[in-house]
Amino acid sequence: MNLCGLCLLCTLSVSCSDDNYGPDPSRDWAGTTTSFTSNDEKGFSTYYNPAIGRCGDPMPFYDQKAKEFKVLYLQEYDNNGACYHPFWGISTKDGAHYQSLGEVLPTGTSTQEADASLGTGCAVYNEEDKLYYIYYTGHNVLLKNVEVVMRATSPDFKTWTKDYTWMLRGADYGYSTVDFRDPQVFKAEDGLWHMVIVSNLKFAEFKSSDLKTWEHVGQFPMIWDRMLECPDIFQMGDYWYLVYSEGYRAAWSRKVKYMMATSWEALKACFNDPGANWPQDGKEGILDSRAFYAGKTASDGTDRYIWGWCPYRTGATNDDKNVNVGADSEPNWAGALVCHKVVQHADGTLTLGEVPAIKSKYNQAQTVSVMASNGYDNGTLSGDSAYVLYNRLGTHNHISLTVTTSNNWDKFGISLVRSTDPEYYYTMIINPENENWRKVNFEQEGYRIEQVINQKGEIENRKVYGKGFIAGIDGYGFARPADNVYKIDIYTDNSVMVMYINDNVCYTNRIYGIQKNCWSVNNYGGSITVSDVKVSQY
Repeated sequence: MNLCGLCLLCTLSVSCSDDNYGPDPSRDWAGTTTSFTSNDEKGFSTYYNPAIGRCGDPMPFYDQKAKEFKVLYLQEYDNNGACYHPFWGISTKDGAHYQSLGEVLPTGTSTQEADASLGTGCAVYNEEDKLYYIYYTGHNVLLKNVEVVMRATSPDFKTWTKDYTWMLRGADYGYSTVDFRDPQVFKAEDGLWHMVIVSNLKFAEFKSSDLKTWEHVGQFPMIWDRMLECPDIFQMGDYWYLVYSEGYRAAWSRKVKYMMATSWEALKACFNDPGANWPQDGKEGILDSRAFYAGKTASDGTDRYIWGWCPYRTGATNDDKNVNVGADSEPNWAGALVCHKVVQHADGTLTLGEVPAIKSKYNQAQTVSVMASNGYDNGTLSGDSAYVLYNRLGTHNHISLTVTTSNNWDKFGISLVRSTDPEYYYTMIINPENENWRKVNFEQEGYRIEQVINQKGEIENRKVYGKGFIAGIDGYGFARPADNVYKIDIYTDNSVMVMYINDNVCYTNRIYGIQKNCWSVNNYGGSITVSDVKVSQY
């Protein structure tokens, strides 16, 4: 073995870690800024994750009888059985507090059944026959029709009866036998129930007057060569919307998006020429980052919320997990459920914003202290490497602050998992793509000192810098605020983080190690003013 190979084997990290800090009252917890290795709780309570396993594609439904939202999801385990992804569920009245419903709809009991495994669907209530309906995907790679649409009914949302005498097979209507899934049921302007089903690069449409007998209406295209998953169709005010998850596996494209029009028929027609019909928001209808997927909505008649999953990351250490989202490392499937409020603007365009009950939940104000800084003077950060470091966060945090830039080109960022050690940290950088357009980029910054054996056989210390821009998470583009004022709210629940800016930006990410570590605001040239810095927890 040559010395270069030996060098790789002998790399030893010598960075510090305050692993013994925390509950020990004899340590100066509040007065320290060195790094801490933190772990997630088994279950998350705000961005819901079960204690065992993870949440796959959410299927939210507002139950008018119980006056609560019920969110079904595909239950994912590290090691699924031969029959997998039963529907589990949670209930909530406000998108901030959840009660587990356990298993709602089981898989088939045999690998020979059409629903040996379950795929995405939806739930509705029919006032005419007083029954709840779940329409779902039956998935079985051993059968000729790999995916079919099936249904189950219940009088109380507790005891469900599967109707094995009924199913929709794509091949019967000229669609794919492999991709025929994700049924979404809603009422259109004609007063009838309509069902939209995902097939191979097209949507299939059916209609029914009673939720029992369905008539094929026709089809409409998807967007070019992009597979669109988990469709959600609804009317909100004067507009109709189709929210979808673009399954095209590219960092710039795999996101939750929407189309809009003034009628259901016009909405379908948008897909005939997508480029000419994007929502006029400058974002092609993108609603969040690449770390929010399979988003679907539900409304209580006043507010509409959207639930999607934030993927977990894999890696030997927290650092490996945080950067394991590159173009060659597709985000894992399933994770924690993230809820946002759907915000409709005067022109009908949509953004995602804070859930009021989540804001109210984080109600324990914390002391905010400046622990270290460079180029910081009474709220102003000036210079290319200026920063201000704040004291440690808890497990569940709401950070709020206002950043005002001095001109149209200033660049700044907010870092988590930061310390005064030679350590990596993780930054959401508000990057000027041009004078009037900004993009939230995720970067691994900082460095570590590692001992390596050089080519002379000598041990030396070497700085190993962070990877910088992490392409796989991609970013979120938005127009520069006309007044250059950025009102920022960040919510964290263990390793799940959501950032909102000016009711115009929603950016979700998974960042391990936030808990018990410091955080900072950074400036990258020019100058910015930081004000109204607050932290609250629960």
